[in-house]
Amino acid sequence: MESVTWRKASASGNDGDHCVELANLGPAVGMRDSKSPEAGHLTVDRASLRALVARIKA
Repeated sequence: MESVTWRKASASGNDGDHCVELANLGPAVGMRDSKSPEAGHLTVDRASLRALVARIKA
């Protein structure tokens, strides 16, 4: 498996608390807790992630 680049939102701040990181996994997106990357990640399809973000913003 090739290397995956994890990114967190620029709005997360520098304190490292409460950050979610995202990674491009081709047809899907990986989501993980930046404080515990060794705990694994969730894989979601892009449409589901868009729907989640839309609900959060609403």
